Amino acid sequence: MRKKFIYVLWGLLILTVAAIAIIFSAIANGKIGYVPPVEELENPNLKFATQIISDDGQLLGTWSLSKENRVYVGYEDLSPNLVKALIATEDVRFKDHSGIDIRAFSRAVVKRGILMQKHAGGGSTITQQLAKQFYSPTADNVMERLLQKPIEWVIAVKLERYYTKEEILTMYLNKFDFLNNAVGIKTAAKTYFGKDPKDLSVEEAATLIGMCKNPSLYNPRRFNERCRGRRNVVLDQMRKADYLTEAECDSLKALPLTLKFQPVDHKDGLATYFREYLRGIMTAKKPNKSNYRGWQAQQYYEDSIAWETNPLYGWCNKNTKKDGSHYNVYTDGLKIYTTINSRMQRYAEEAVYEHVAQYLQPRFFKEKKGRKTAPYTNQLSEEEVQKILDRSIHQSDRYRTMKEAGYSESEIMQAFNTKHEMQVFSYEGEKDTIMTPLDSIKYYKHFLRAGFMSMDPITGYVKAYVGGPNYNYFQYDMAMVGRRQVGSTIKPYLYTLAMENGFSPCDMTRNVEQTLYDENGKAWSPRNSSRSHYGEMVTLKWGLANSNNWISAYLMSKLSPYELKRLIHSFGVLNKDIQPTVSLCLGPCEISVGEMVSAYTAFANRGIRTAPLFVTRIEDNEGNVVATFTPKMDEVISESSAYKMVVMLRAVINEGTGNRVRRLYGITADMGGKTGTTNRNSDGWFMGFTPSLVSGCWVGGEERDIHFDTMRDGQGASMALPVWGLYMQKVYADKTLGYSQDERFDIPDDFDPCKDKLTEIEEQNTGRLDDDFFQ
Repeated sequence: MRKKFIYVLWGLLILTVAAIAIIFSAIANGKIGYVPPVEELENPNLKFATQIISDDGQLLGTWSLSKENRVYVGYEDLSPNLVKALIATEDVRFKDHSGIDIRAFSRAVVKRGILMQKHAGGGSTITQQLAKQFYSPTADNVMERLLQKPIEWVIAVKLERYYTKEEILTMYLNKFDFLNNAVGIKTAAKTYFGKDPKDLSVEEAATLIGMCKNPSLYNPRRFNERCRGRRNVVLDQMRKADYLTEAECDSLKALPLTLKFQPVDHKDGLATYFREYLRGIMTAKKPNKSNYRGWQAQQYYEDSIAWETNPLYGWCNKNTKKDGSHYNVYTDGLKIYTTINSRMQRYAEEAVYEHVAQYLQPRFFKEKKGRKTAPYTNQLSEEEVQKILDRSIHQSDRYRTMKEAGYSESEIMQAFNTKHEMQVFSYEGEKDTIMTPLDSIKYYKHFLRAGFMSMDPITGYVKAYVGGPNYNYFQYDMAMVGRRQVGSTIKPYLYTLAMENGFSPCDMTRNVEQTLYDENGKAWSPRNSSRSHYGEMVTLKWGLANSNNWISAYLMSKLSPYELKRLIHSFGVLNKDIQPTVSLCLGPCEISVGEMVSAYTAFANRGIRTAPLFVTRIEDNEGNVVATFTPKMDEVISESSAYKMVVMLRAVINEGTGNRVRRLYGITADMGGKTGTTNRNSDGWFMGFTPSLVSGCWVGGEERDIHFDTMRDGQGASMALPVWGLYMQKVYADKTLGYSQDERFDIPDDFDPCKDKLTEIEEQNTGRLDDDFFQ
């Protein structure tokens, strides 16, 4: 009987082993459950975020799917503390097994399964956990749950066959979701500690590895003490594995859990407007006219040109990967190396904030306080303002939603005039308030907007790009997307046309009112902001330096507005709506900051206009260079005319409307520039350039009727020039950037812009504007 019993036991054991062998064989051969094919095991489907990298090697931001903000990091860039903490905590015999740790599994079965000890530890190896992350779907029934672990074992063994231990650790840490949109160890290290993975300290590494047990339960933001306790468990495990001494472990456990939490969000960080602009042009599709509405004819025109001439525009849809599919900036783990310099970008953003947010905005609030037409100019009636606001109401999401829900017009207007609790933006942070939706529309329209761009005139590298004062709340990009009237900053084009037609900076004319007639015989007589040197003979150089409208009108009378329009387009301005009228010489046309900056490179670059270059190269997720980009240049004016323009635009800074650069900001660099102010102070401009940097700034309201009502605050010298001045101060103060105020324009020593036309009268009349003009 005893022998029979033993035979039965041996039989059962053999049958069990055989059954297990058959089950595992069936799993391995795909008969039961799912085991991925060899190709998939060799190339796991990891989705990686695209990284946008500055010219000086800083990560500006990422593009990703909302739950896959993963940035790849190699084993060599992992802190040894991370590797030790992971092995000590999750799989102390990781280096010795081949995917399955029989000892750990047996311990887990006996202690957890039989003895019901909750803290006995699990039996899954790091490789098994990786297999589960990659290939284990949620079990829907008992049978699937029973097969889940054997399937993971089979996959783990196969993973060990195809990958080294270092590669498995790397994949595990790249795959894991650490919450708060921090997927993968690189994003997690940045999010929680503001560091790269290789720079993590022991206690920081232990914190992140501790989260691997249950990131929700040990979320350091929500449960700091609980997470600290888990961190200390990891430190104890490292001590047991002889990675730490007892003294080291005790001192580290005593430390508080301190975070430098920086959530990854496309709306935060440096160069937000630039990153969004770049994302838009790279993912653009080939323009199809049927996809554009009638009022988007200009956009279709620009997009069509960009698709044919700009290799970066629509890059993802013009290029394919090895498998023939198009690139995806959200999942393909590209590295986009931009021309943006992170320090110069920060200086530009600081300059916009310091002047627009901290100086101009309080003055604008003060001017509009108590006015019934606020934030609009007092030159509008209350009825005119109400019509504008009605348009804003009808364009709002709230109106469209209520209209689609079937509300009547009166019900919608009642809703817009009913007070609610809400949070609104302020430069001091969001504030709680009670106001009507209509009041909130007016409130946000009070905030001034700005656009700024800075680029190298030789290489075309865009060094800094600011599309507005705050991307979270004012997302319309005023650097490359929005266009506004340019006012007097158009005058250098007019004077360039004159130089190209035989004029000289020292040619003279009388400073008096001018009346011109258009093609229909209609008279046009521009006003002037100053009567300085009225009736005297003045040079063209003086006229441009002092932004004199009468001298501009005089030149326009000698030139063709059609030729001026053609010249403006040759400078890279794409706006088709520029009208070739006599008034074009004073800048009623709308141009973007980016177009203006690119155009002014021709003055610093001997007549050669350089197009903005945003990206130098793109690498795929394996480090292969898949695209390179070079500057595009066009000779738009003669070298001689460019030299003459430098001479005249220097005078704008040294003795004209731009002399605040010298007086208030102490910049001594050899430079040229031009201020610009449109009718009623609707737009303030300043363009400034040195031999190695061209920068431009626009400041104004959301709409043209939102502006300062006084010249003191509303002119370009007050609104835009200070941003340029603050930016250049910061750039010159940072010696590591390599910009020097000793740099000079490379104009030949024997070049004579006036060809002996300078007279005693010109010398007598040339001088600074009256000081009270600047007050």
